[in-house]
Amino acid sequence: MEEKKFDFKSIIGFVLISGVLMWMMYSNTPTAEELKEKEKLEQAKKEQKQEVETIADKAIETISSGTDSLSQAKAKETLGSFAYSATLPSAKNDFTEIKNDVLSLKIANKGGYIVEATVLGFDQFEQDSKKPIKLIQENNANFDLAISTADNRVLHTKDLFFEPKLSKEGENQVVTMRLKAGPNQFLEYRYVLKPGEYMLDFAIRSQGLENVINPSKAIDLEWQLKSYRNEKSISYENRYTELVFEYENGKDDYLNAAKDSEDEAIDVSYIAFKQHLFTSILLTDTPFKTAKFKSDNLVEDTEKDTIFTKNFVAQLPLEVKNGAVNYNMNWYYGPSKYDILNKYDKNLDEIMPLGWGIFGWINRYIFIPVFGFISGFLPFGIAIIVFTILVRIAMSPVTYKSYVSQAKMKVLRPEIAELNEKFKDNAMKKQQETMKLYSKAGVNPMAGCLPALMQMPVFYALFQFFPSMFDLRQQGFLWADDLSSYDAILTWKQHIPVITFITGNHISLFALLAAIAIFFYMKMTTGDQQMSAPTQEGMPDMGKIMKVMLYISPLMMLFFFNSYASGLSLYYFVSNLITIGIMLVIKNYIVKEDKILAKIQENKSKPKKESKFQRKMREMMEQAEAQKNANKK
Repeated sequence: MEEKKFDFKSIIGFVLISGVLMWMMYSNTPTAEELKEKEKLEQAKKEQKQEVETIADKAIETISSGTDSLSQAKAKETLGSFAYSATLPSAKNDFTEIKNDVLSLKIANKGGYIVEATVLGFDQFEQDSKKPIKLIQENNANFDLAISTADNRVLHTKDLFFEPKLSKEGENQVVTMRLKAGPNQFLEYRYVLKPGEYMLDFAIRSQGLENVINPSKAIDLEWQLKSYRNEKSISYENRYTELVFEYENGKDDYLNAAKDSEDEAIDVSYIAFKQHLFTSILLTDTPFKTAKFKSDNLVEDTEKDTIFTKNFVAQLPLEVKNGAVNYNMNWYYGPSKYDILNKYDKNLDEIMPLGWGIFGWINRYIFIPVFGFISGFLPFGIAIIVFTILVRIAMSPVTYKSYVSQAKMKVLRPEIAELNEKFKDNAMKKQQETMKLYSKAGVNPMAGCLPALMQMPVFYALFQFFPSMFDLRQQGFLWADDLSSYDAILTWKQHIPVITFITGNHISLFALLAAIAIFFYMKMTTGDQQMSAPTQEGMPDMGKIMKVMLYISPLMMLFFFNSYASGLSLYYFVSNLITIGIMLVIKNYIVKEDKILAKIQENKSKPKKESKFQRKMREMMEQAEAQKNANKK
């Protein structure tokens, strides 16, 4: 009867929780009218932008053609003082290229911004051919200043032509791009690329534009990037592709990577458009007073949406002081690698999802240095195995304590069963006598849970560690060709119900091996846990729950890790094998049940001094028992 009662309550609870979640999803879903209105507003903005761009283009074309003075005059009315820039020889679609040994950049005359950024030495994952990692290419990015002029115009720098100049300062390559309103009046972008650096200096300043720029209005900077897919699994890459920003002197936050998101912040010091294992970052020495961020998820169907992952937009106002603008900034185009980002001492390591609090601490100060040391002289696959062995050895005392606790509970099982039978009609008395037995025997029933809780920070830290390890990218081991992505040994195109839901369109061998290993580990430990955990009245039958979990846990392992980095699955496979080995050694050679029983009997014979907490609990239970007896009378 109690089993049916438990099942019924569980079903009701599940239905209620599901109902609440569905209601929350429904209540937060915009109506059809709201969606239609949003589409109209976005379309209107798009058309307005296109109209401005068309006018600007026609104006520049008219001025540069120099055939019609009346047309030129009208065009100057459109571009105002900056019409001067269209009369220069640089008013054409041309580019200036700079390059060091790690980064190659192409800067366009039109707009003056970077239109191609190639990270050298790395390739996209392609089955047939290798393509270099280009964070910016083929108009997937925009960098634009919307300038309010003194004569009530709003001009966009991305539509105007800058005059380029390439020079050198020692070993540094310098490119200045000037949007001119006159021979000595200009808005300047200044790029400085240093040898061997992914980070370049970038400055925005104006000269002689005090009567051109409207001093009462800020210049609106908009940076937009549509991120290209670079990795083998677009779904896995997209999960870690996100917009991260730092604000208010060191705080950091990010937009939800799983859905379309927007946010605002004040005193923003950097914005990162992170593409899992590579990232584009804009930093500033003078924090942006306010900032708006937007991230649109472009992957709805991994079979169709295979080129881009996210569309990022950052809107940042630049302050105009005394009719001038002056900002010192930096650009970073390169790997999302802890050692590289951390060396700049600008909190850029926060861009990597290493976990918050103790989880991030474990990764930064233990796992990253240890793994970095091991992988410095071993192949990465072997390094993961050695790393796993070290972690399991470090956690073996916790495993030992957990097993000893289970063994003690198993030895006490017959006596607990007697108490359950003796006081089966008096739950309160049964609880009192069980607590007395635990106290006399020197057994803590919660001792088995505490070691498991102690392992949780390590478990979660590792779950964050492997997806963040850039060094595993395109490193092979055994059948896996890329330890930063899944290791498919079987793929298919057809949709197979249930199977496709659990695994997608492939089976990863390391994930499958990890699932099998956890099955045998749980099978080995489930029997002892069932015998050591007596069922209490009104409580669910843990034995039956454990039997169900024995089969569900491996499926969940396969579900979660089949598309994850094969390096992570390799870790859990080896970790489970080692844990099984440690448990067998403890069970067969270290912990003997007869010794535990003798120790428990010895503890029973010793007088026990009751702690204040135990005394308080005993008194409360006695009072409850007395109150119950009084109510019966």
